[in-house]
Amino acid sequence: MDALKGLYQNVLTDNDKELLRIIVHCGILEYLRMPFGIENAPSHYQRMINTIFPEEFSERWFIIYIDDIIVFSETWDSHLTRLERVLQKIVQLKMKISLKKCHFAYNELKSLGHVVSGLRFSGYYRQHIKDFARISNSFYNLCDQQTVYETTEERVKAYEELKISLTNAPFLLIPNWKLPFKLYIDACGEGLGAALHQTQIINDKRV
Repeated sequence: MDALKGLYQNVLTDNDKELLRIIVHCGILEYLRMPFGIENAPSHYQRMINTIFPEEFSERWFIIYIDDIIVFSETWDSHLTRLERVLQKIVQLKMKISLKKCHFAYNELKSLGHVVSGLRFSGYYRQHIKDFARISNSFYNLCDQQTVYETTEERVKAYEELKISLTNAPFLLIPNWKLPFKLYIDACGEGLGAALHQTQIINDKRV
């Protein structure tokens, strides 16, 4: 969910109005609500939200970054309950949300430039895991609500492979523009991808 013009939903106190006065050719103007562009406005707004939803934060199914709200759940029933709880509080406080920017009941979504999905933390590192689409393909098939979960040898193997990939981080180096690059591309029925590589000698080791 997205709070509609988040900062504008903060009504300024009389003291704050005086501090934010501006002088123009026709006189002195005062903001009635918190304007965009004030250095500490985002942090103030974040603190306000934290005080409004303390229980939701503590129960670890509610995340908010400035004016972007995320509610996530393990089951459909619990998701509806949590959404109702958050929306009731929004209505009580007379907050406004932008419906055209809201997305409900998604298996995955993009937040702050990152894809957040049912694969949780492993998906966060997808750009650093070689063949991530191939390895995790059997898990993505489970995202369909009509699919009955079944532990298979393929899924156990994929899970172990993901764990190994996550615990063996690759080297990420600053590119050396004097050395050649290699572009690797691959595609199949399960996904496609590309990666730009470069071989460097670090402490007598090829990386």
